[in-house]
Amino acid sequence: MTAAAAPDRSARCEIRPLIANHGGVTLALLRCRANARLDGQHQARMSSLTPVEILQPPMPLALADGTPLGPFQLAEAPTWDAQASRLWWADVDARSLHSLDFAARADATLVAGEHRRYGFEQKVCSIGLTRSGRLLLALADGVYFFTPAAGTLELLVKPEPDRPEHCLNDGKVGPDGAFWVGSIEETPERSPVGSLYRIGADGRCRRISTGYRVSNGLAWSADGRAMFHSDSRGPTIDRWDFDPATGMVGSRTAIRTLTDKLGRPDGGACDVAGGYWSAGVSAGCLNRFDFDGTLEQRIDLPEPRPTMPCFAGPDMQTLFVTTARHGLDAAALARHPGAGRLLMLRVSVAGVPVQRFADR
Repeated sequence: MTAAAAPDRSARCEIRPLIANHGGVTLALLRCRANARLDGQHQARMSSLTPVEILQPPMPLALADGTPLGPFQLAEAPTWDAQASRLWWADVDARSLHSLDFAARADATLVAGEHRRYGFEQKVCSIGLTRSGRLLLALADGVYFFTPAAGTLELLVKPEPDRPEHCLNDGKVGPDGAFWVGSIEETPERSPVGSLYRIGADGRCRRISTGYRVSNGLAWSADGRAMFHSDSRGPTIDRWDFDPATGMVGSRTAIRTLTDKLGRPDGGACDVAGGYWSAGVSAGCLNRFDFDGTLEQRIDLPEPRPTMPCFAGPDMQTLFVTTARHGLDAAALARHPGAGRLLMLRVSVAGVPVQRFADR
């Protein structure tokens, strides 16, 4: 698909002064007017969570007639559009975007409907919903508006126009109405040169922090006052103080360092009870952490490489989980021929809805 004509926004990323270094990650801390209030709220939160009950175990997602969906090479970025009752996701390596419509039963469980696929000339890395009804896509080289009905792309901004060896990665719309997205170096070594950006509706782009190997795991608490973010190759999870009205970030706290056995942190999501869910991409599981990084629960999955969880459905208690075949050898694929499928399960806690980009 060819991008529509648009103003040149290839070099509009504002780099804030780098004023601190924590654990090898250089930060551009934005002054948060509500820091004192946020810190007080954080200290008052409970550190333990009620265990989540699995109402329906993880099962591969299929169409209404039972036709299997997938497998995909590297399924990522599941995004639930509650207004349309539609799930969006990307197959990164296949340079494709997918959608699946759903109908809800009386008990809030979902029945799959029509599946659509859209092809692109670049990798599709992450997805955002917008107030205008378009989609916001992080392709490899930049962030674009996409109109599915017309099949058109319009460039919003290229955060790193001078770094062709870099690729955008995990991204989400925050409670401030901006799109937050990270970058990675497209090499096997994954040098710690990736950054995290905030992109406004006017195309203004601010580099918030840098020094990541694989920027990932973006999610916000139910009140919007905490942002979670991970480095999959750190492998660490951070929590930032966050002002949902302005998008300003305050102090950053490293809340967890993980291992391959526990599950390196890939994509993330938050529930309304205060849990942060992380796809343990190296361990075939979902990990649920509390506000301070204590591992409260582990849910083992039938596929070995989960990439991101996404809450969905009328009650937000359905979990979709994307998975990958990418990186598995022949022996692993023989053991897991369905690797790369989408999984669906039901849980006893509701997720935090995703926000929409403030393009109007």
